[in-house]
Amino acid sequence: MKFKDLLETAKSELKDLSTVENPDFRLEQAFYNKKKDIWEVVVSYLVPNTNLKQIPIVEDSYALKFHRIYQKLEIDKSKTVLGLYIFDNG
Repeated sequence: MKFKDLLETAKSELKDLSTVENPDFRLEQAFYNKKKDIWEVVVSYLVPNTNLKQIPIVEDSYALKFHRIYQKLEIDKSKTVLGLYIFDNG
C-alpha cells in the first residue's frame, strides 16, 4: 500500500474528530508489521486549543489557537482501520 493511501484511509476515519475547518492531516510515520500483516500509522491533525484562556498574553496568536493531536492507527491491506490509539510523541 502507498503512503498516500494510508493517509487517505486515516483521514477518512479521523475527519469527524476535529471541528477545525482545515485539520491539516499529516502522515507522521508508517510501519509495516509483518507479524500482524498490518500497517501501524501515526497521523497528526489540528483541534481547537481548549487551554487558550489560560494564556492571556498570547490571545491573538494563531499558533496557539490550535493544538496538534497524534493518533496511531492499525490499517489492514484492505484499508480497514482495525484500531485507533492515543500516541504520545513526547
